[in-house]
This record gives sequence, C-alpha cells and structure tokens, in this order.
Amino acid sequence: MSKEDSKSQDKAAPISGPQVIANFVKTLPPGPGVYRMLDAKGEVLYVGKARNLKKRVSNYTKSGGHTNRIAKMISLTTSMEFVTTRSETEALLLEANLIKKFRPRYNVLLRDDKSFPYILVRRDHPVPQILKHRGARSIKGDYYGPFASAGSVTRTLNVLQRGFLLRTCSDSTYESRTRPCLLYQIKRCSAPCTGEISVEAYNELVDQAEDFLKGKDRKIHDEMTRRMEAAAEALDFETAATYRDRVKALSHIHLQQGINPSTVSEADVIAAHAEGATTCVQVFFFRSGQNWGNRAYFPRHDKGHSTAEVLSAFVSQFYDNKPLPRQIILSEAIEDMDLMAEAFTLRSERKIEILVPQRGEKRQLVEHAIANAREALERRMAESATQRQLLEGVAEIFDMEAPPERIEVYDNSHIQGTNALGGMVVAGPEGFIKNQYRKFNIKDPDITPGDDYAMMHEVLTRRFSRLLKETASSESDERPANWPDLVLIDGGAGQLSVAEEVFNDLGLENVTLVSIAKGPDRDAGLEKFHMPGRAPFMIDPKSPVLYYLQRLRDEAHRFAIGSHRARRKKAMGTSPLDEIPGIGGKRKRALLNHFGSARAVSNAALADLEAVEGISKSMAERIYGHFRANT
Repeated sequence: MSKEDSKSQDKAAPISGPQVIANFVKTLPPGPGVYRMLDAKGEVLYVGKARNLKKRVSNYTKSGGHTNRIAKMISLTTSMEFVTTRSETEALLLEANLIKKFRPRYNVLLRDDKSFPYILVRRDHPVPQILKHRGARSIKGDYYGPFASAGSVTRTLNVLQRGFLLRTCSDSTYESRTRPCLLYQIKRCSAPCTGEISVEAYNELVDQAEDFLKGKDRKIHDEMTRRMEAAAEALDFETAATYRDRVKALSHIHLQQGINPSTVSEADVIAAHAEGATTCVQVFFFRSGQNWGNRAYFPRHDKGHSTAEVLSAFVSQFYDNKPLPRQIILSEAIEDMDLMAEAFTLRSERKIEILVPQRGEKRQLVEHAIANAREALERRMAESATQRQLLEGVAEIFDMEAPPERIEVYDNSHIQGTNALGGMVVAGPEGFIKNQYRKFNIKDPDITPGDDYAMMHEVLTRRFSRLLKETASSESDERPANWPDLVLIDGGAGQLSVAEEVFNDLGLENVTLVSIAKGPDRDAGLEKFHMPGRAPFMIDPKSPVLYYLQRLRDEAHRFAIGSHRARRKKAMGTSPLDEIPGIGGKRKRALLNHFGSARAVSNAALADLEAVEGISKSMAERIYGHFRANT
C-alpha cells in the first residue's frame, strides 16, 4: 500500500475508541469538570460530569464491562473536550447547560423546554393591570407561578376578574376609555378607567387579589363573607349580591384545583413511570399551598437507562433555566441528590431541598403523580401506535416508499388582501410539532391583494430557499431532520401547480407534493386530492386516514387564521396619534374626548386643535403639520 493510499484511508476512517480516550487520560487532572465525547464529524455524542476527571474518563478505556449503548458510544468517539471547574457543584450545573445546548445522542434529553406562563400584576402604572405573562421578567411588577399551562392561567385570571374586578386592558385602551366597557357591565371589572371606583379602592382590590395568590385565600373568603352579611343586614342587597358572587368565584377555583395540600406550600412533585424504552415524567406545581396544574414530559433516552437515571437527567435539565421551588419532591432517589440540592441552592441563593417521602401527605402526592404518569404513558403509547398506522396509510395512499417522518402543511390567510400571511404547521410520528410552526408575513409589494397563488409562491420559495441554504452550509451528507417527506397544500390544482413551479425552480426532489381541495359546498369527506402526474382522486369518506388529513389541514387553517387575527388586532390597536412625538396617553385621551375619533383629529383646523384642553399652540401646530406632511 502506498503512503498516499495509507493517508487516504486514515482520513476516511479516523482512529476511534478506547485508544483515543486513553491518549486524553494521560493529561487529565484529578479534579472536577465536564467532558464531551465527539464523533468523526465533530458532533457531540455525550456530555458527562465527574468529581475526578482522570478517574472517570479512564473507565471508558477498559475493554469490557460496558453496556451495548456505552460500548457503541466509545467506538464512535474520535475526540474529546474538557472543561475543568472549581467544584463538582459547578460541574453539575455546566453539564445540564451543555446537554441542552448540544443535545447529544447518548444523553437523556428533555425535548419540551417551553417556558411556563405566570400571572403578572403590573406595577408600572398607578392602576395595576393583571395579565398572563410568559418569558423574561422585564416588566416591573409581581409575578405568580409557574402555572402548568396557559389554560390554568386563563381559568385563574377569570376567577380573579370575577372575585376582585381587576382590569386586564392595555394601558393605551385604559387611557382612551370615555365610558365603562362591557366587562364592567358583566361585573368582571370595576372600571377605574372612568372613575367608577377610586384609585385607592381599586388598589385595595389588587392587594386582596395578591393575598389570594399568596395562599391567604381563607382570610379573603372570610372577609368577603363578613361584608356580604353586613350589607344584607343593612338591607343593601345589591352590594350583598356583589360580595356573594365574588365569594362564589373564589370557592370555584378550589373545585378546579382538586388537591390543595396542607403540608406543602411551595414545591414541585416529580414522578417517573417507564414502560420499555419510554418514560413519562409527570410534574405537579404547588405554590402558596395551591395546586397550579401539572404537565407530562417524555424525555428521549436509550432503553438501557433506568428510571432513576432518566429522573436525574430530567431534574438537572428541567431547572437549568427555570425558577426553583423551595422543595423538589421525587418519586424515587436519584444519584447525586445531595449534590444537586447544593447546586440548586447555590444558583438560587436560598435553600433548596430535594426529598423522597416515604409516608404522609407528601407521599400521597407522589403516588398521585405516579398514577398520572402511568396513565399519560399509556395514552401516549396507544396514540403512537395509532399514529404509526395512520402514517402507514398516508404512505400507501400517496405512493410513498415509507411512512413520512415529517409532514408540512401550508395555508394562507387575509381579508381582501390586508394583513396577508402564510402559515406552516408540522406533524410527525408523535403528532403536531408546535415548536416547528412558522408564519410568513407576505412582503412582496407587487403581489395583487388577495392573490392566493402569488402568496403561496412567496411562502414556499422563502421556506425552501432557506432550507437549501441550511443544507448546503451543513457538513453532514445526511438530509437534515427538518426536511419534509410530505408537503400538503390547502387548495386545488392551481395551488399545486404553483408548488410544482417552486419545486422545479429550486430543483427539489424526493418530497411528495399533495394539495387538498375542499368538497362541494365545503363538505368534509368530499375533498379531492391532487398530485403531480396523477388524476384527482378522493379517499373513502369513512377512512381514518382521511380524518387524519382533514385534521392536518384544519390545524394549518387554524394556525394561519389565528396568526392573521393577531396581526390584524395589533394593527387595529394602533392609532395615528401614537406616531406624533409628545402625544402621550393623557393628551391622546383629551383629543379623542374632544373630537370623537382620530380621523376627526386629522381633519381638524389649527384653531380647533388649540382649543383642546392640554394642547398648547406649539403642540397644535405639530399635530396639524403631522397630518398634512404627506398631502
């Protein structure tokens, strides 16, 4: 063999396995740190932490005693990277951060990492607003949560509206009100915007609502009951009825919450249940002694991982970017439990306790969480089996070589061409993949308003042009996971021809393209399907596959319509007066009260503008000039 052939062979098959790891062990320190194992493409296979890096990594150099999963991981390792830390606690925190960043193949991975919703009482306005909040805590105010879902927040907000009559409107809406809105009429708001209640009395209601969220619900309930009885004795039956409705609203939330433990004030109860290679981790949130909902997670892991290993990895990753409760109650003991508690205490700057109760109320909470995890896993496995059968049916109907792993569905939405956008939803073997949904604001100024074909052309061109660029920049020869196997278009033959044109222009292949045309009079079950090189056809109206395709189309329609409405609402909420420098809420309200509408303000004479209270001569000239600058 020539030297050139030898070099070529070495380049094609780099050295991997125990020998590579052994070379790194020679220079490793006997202290704490984090290590990464990389394959020939430079992708991270595994991230681990160690109290003693040298001792831990040297275990991988042994020829036997490994599980099949670990042996395979070692054989693929061609390089390693290390980060030394000052303590094992720092190593634990860094490990969780790197796992979430690199998402290695051989680690347990928490896939659903959506932030949790909170209830926010805004304190940047004299009259506080109460609303649902998700994301960074950049707004001044008091945050209560986390809640398990947006639905649980919405239900609690509804109760708080009925019980404490707090405003939920935006500041701009509040400033522009001249008379109470419908929420005041149906006793959901006390209407501080128009002076129906004083600011002092309103802030007393806010304080009561916050006491309720802090767990002082019995105190609030008793106080309202006392006032109701006092009003009834004074024959003020209207006031008594108001307090009666508020008491009923507060009592209702306890019925919705179900479990409200007496010995747990602030804790997350986390339980795991496994069947085969699938594990469900159920998390219940308890704050202020109240049950604020639960959520099920299904971490990705190899079948060789034990439930305790999955639970340990889950807890470490779950709290990487989330506020920590005072107690974390687990269904079983995990490795490094004390170390993890120490790390969480260090990060949150308050004592965090991790415990596994064996008896009492806390154990009952754990048993309840385990039962929920078991039921959620059974539902998941049943749904997965059904989903796989449906995808096999889709592949058969559309003549695909294999069941699709990724389906993308496209739809457009607009009203007479305004606020036009396209929506893309994604589905796979595990159902809808909502963090992959995308919306496309139509940007081409040459598109005739309402031209669905041109809109679809822009959406598909932007989507697949970007996908081709991402693929070209990747060093991997494999097709990326975000490439669709099947593209569904909501429309008929016209939309299909547009999609074909885009695919031909971009040179796209190996993607099945289908359009779904609604039946006569939009009847479900009479849809026609169009595919390139195939006559239009229908599917048996009783076929489960047809129902599945209808669900995909309806979800795309729902997403596009919802995104369009949100954009339209945002546009409707703006006022031409907001564009004028120096016009704040007070002046805008004065102008609207005087003229009745922004259009009337734009047509007003200079002398009429000067006559408005709070509008100086220079400000009147600025307003007058703003509306005539482009005329």
